[in-house]
Order: sequence, then C-alpha cells, then structure tokens
Amino acid sequence: MVDRRVEVVGRLKSLEESAAPLISFLQNASLVQELRPDKQYNLQMLNDRFQIGPDQIEALYQYAKFQFECGNYSGAADYLYQYRALCTNNERSLSALWGKLAAEILMQNWDVALEELNRLKEIIDSKNFVSPLSQLQNRIWLMHWSLFIFFNHENGRNGIIDLFFQDRYMNAIQTNAHHLLRYVATAVVVNKRRRNMLKELIKVIQQEQHSYKDPITEFLECLYVNYDFDGAQRKLRECEDVILNDPFLGKRVEDSSFTTVPLRDEFLENARLFIFETYCRIHQCIDIGMLAEKLDMSYDEAERWIVNLVRNAKLDAKIDSKSGTVIMGPNHLNVYEQIMESTKQLSVRTYMLAKNVSESAPAAQTAR
Repeated sequence: MVDRRVEVVGRLKSLEESAAPLISFLQNASLVQELRPDKQYNLQMLNDRFQIGPDQIEALYQYAKFQFECGNYSGAADYLYQYRALCTNNERSLSALWGKLAAEILMQNWDVALEELNRLKEIIDSKNFVSPLSQLQNRIWLMHWSLFIFFNHENGRNGIIDLFFQDRYMNAIQTNAHHLLRYVATAVVVNKRRRNMLKELIKVIQQEQHSYKDPITEFLECLYVNYDFDGAQRKLRECEDVILNDPFLGKRVEDSSFTTVPLRDEFLENARLFIFETYCRIHQCIDIGMLAEKLDMSYDEAERWIVNLVRNAKLDAKIDSKSGTVIMGPNHLNVYEQIMESTKQLSVRTYMLAKNVSESAPAAQTAR
C-alpha cells in the first residue's frame, strides 16, 4: 500500500505540473471572461498570450480524470466542464461529458445531473457514429445511467416515461436491454398522471414476453391481458420482494425510528387500485370478502380501502355492509369523453414524433 500511495502521489504531482498553466488561467476570473464561444479563437489566444497549447489542454483532461478516480468529484466536474469549453475533439468532449455526468450523480446533484443527461442525449441522437451498433450502445448506457437520476429527482417519474417511450429508446430496450422494462413499468404504475401510457406499455410487454419477464411485468400481463386476478394477486406479492431488493426501486427513507420504502407503498396502493378498477369493469356486484382476497388484504382493511376509494375518486358505487357487497353503477364513456381520451393519446404520439424529427434534422444537415 505504501508503494501504491507513493505512485499515486507522484502521478498527481506530475499531472498538476503539466496542467498548472491552464489551471492558473482558469482560476483567474478576469482572464476567463476573455474567452469566447469560438473555440478556435480561444485556442489561438491561449497559445499566443499564455503559451498554453494542446498538450496542456490534454493534461487538464487527464488531471480531471485522476481527480475523479481519487474521489474528488467536485473538482473533477469543474475541470471537465472547463475542458469541454476548450476541447475540439468530439470524441474526447463526449467522454468528458460522460465523466461529468458520473461526477454529478456521485455528488447527488440531481438537477445538474439531469441537465448533463439531456446534453448527452442530444449529442447521442444527433452524432454520426461509426456504426448504428455504437449509437445503440450509447443509448442503452444513457438509459442505465438515467436510473440513478430518475429515481432520485423530484420529476424523475415523468422523465423516465418521456425518455424510455421515445421510439428510438424503446427500440433500444427491445433490442438489447429488456430488463429496463421493469423500471418503466414501475414508473407508469405509480404515476397516476401518466396512466394514458398504460396501453402502450402493455403492448410492449406482450411483444417481449418471450424475451423478458419479471413479477412487475407479469402482474400487468395477468391483469390486463389474461384477466387472471388470482395470478395478479400472486405476482403482487412477488412484486413487493422485487422492489425491496432492487437498488433503484427499494430506496429506504429514515423517519425518526422508522424505515420506509416509499416506492413500494405507492406501487402496492396503485396496483390494488388497478385490480379493483379492472375487476369492477367486468362485475356489477362485487363481494367484499372475495375482493379482499384479490387485493391480499383482510376484510376490514378492504372495506375501509374501498370506502375511501369510492369517496376520493367519486365512483358511482354503493356499499351494502349487510350483504358485504359493492354495487357498481354503469361506467360508460360518453362520446365527448371518448374523443378527449383519443386526443390525449394522439397528442403524446405527435409530441414524440415532432421531437424525433427535430432531433434528426441537425444530423441530416451535417450528413449533407
């Protein structure tokens, strides 16, 4: 270990000396203000006035990388940002952006990390890669890194749905990252505002059922494809174990002397709501005892849960405590509601299409 420490310290000093002229320049706020958006001008100015050339700029990259490896993520992020402002090598600049994203994630700066993620996405979607396989691989890497952000950022549940449901990224999932279906499925289940994506999700799960299955995707398949309520109940129990043991879904929150897993609680609550809604669509008179069994709850818990649900969701339902049944009123969408629902689906697809076209345009102009 002593020899290794000597080696590391020696490497650090060597890199510091190589990058010292550029680091000194960057630490001077008045000099930094002289930099312009034109990288070629900056490089010429640095070379003419400060004798800072490509070797010193490359040394800054290596110094930033070494700082990252030593655990100084804040310093690494700053140096990589400054390096990208001077770098003219697209491959090196992309590598530096990946490094900055990693540093921001490790510092848990979720807002900044999300900005870097979006920058990376723009570059990956517009860049001319050596091969389509390389571009596919970068998209899959991006989605994996995004899990750290989306399951910690306050708007992450919308973000993961927006990203993963884009045609290019969903194609990447279906090609070589089927396991990511678990995370987008969970995001759709717990996000009540994005319930309109459920139909699209079920279609993808059906297409990939021979390539990938886990309790979360199987729960949705049992409920919405096979209408197998007993199977859905069994899978719901397995879903709880999956969430608790998943590094992204099973995030614990300490509250005084209690430890909770918020995503598990939200998932189970919404999953039970899915079961109740689906069961109500095909039954008019529902036995509370039977429904309690389907929801994996006691009779009293199920009755209280249904009462609260009917009250909060303003459902057309009556609860007969004597007979222990729930009587559902007719729930048919009128023509206006049907048009509104169709319009919502159309607007989402149109937005995705327009976004893909706008992202493709710069790449097409570059190719010309």
